[in-house]
Amino acid sequence: MERISENRNFLIRETRFRDYDWFARWETDPEVTEFLSFDEDRTYEDVVNEAIMFKGNDTIMDLVVEDKKKEKPIGRIIITHIDRHSDSLDITKFYIGSGEYRGRGIGGEIMRMLLEYLFTFMHMERVSLDYYAGNKRAMTLYEKLGFSKEGVARHATKKDGRYYDLHLMSMLRTEFFAK
Repeated sequence: MERISENRNFLIRETRFRDYDWFARWETDPEVTEFLSFDEDRTYEDVVNEAIMFKGNDTIMDLVVEDKKKEKPIGRIIITHIDRHSDSLDITKFYIGSGEYRGRGIGGEIMRMLLEYLFTFMHMERVSLDYYAGNKRAMTLYEKLGFSKEGVARHATKKDGRYYDLHLMSMLRTEFFAK
């Protein structure tokens, strides 16, 4: 298991097979999926099949956020479009799945750990992400962290047969270290 980043409280690490049980639970919880592109009928098999597709693909990282003291997964991060030539990538999914950890500022703590890893150890120049229109919590967090708005990708994702707009944001290495 590769440890990606850790602090006193949390660990970001590569996904293990036993984590998929957690993902399957979280990714059918309406509180988690309200602003994520997971269909309501998502199953454990869907989660595992997706993970199998991720394995061996060097443009994707499937990560777990773990409470170090409890040794318990609490969230998931999926990074895609890793481009080593352009030194850029996209944080495609980021969520805290365990309800007891939501709304406590932990997302910001985890995201800062992740960004430090991406800019320092992976030597990324640009990190992008997006969020659903109406997801004020994500917008506030990303702005607070220093992401810049880039625009809106209209009907860029589909969930349960309906299209949604995504607000695009990015951060450059110099912006991260200036903050």
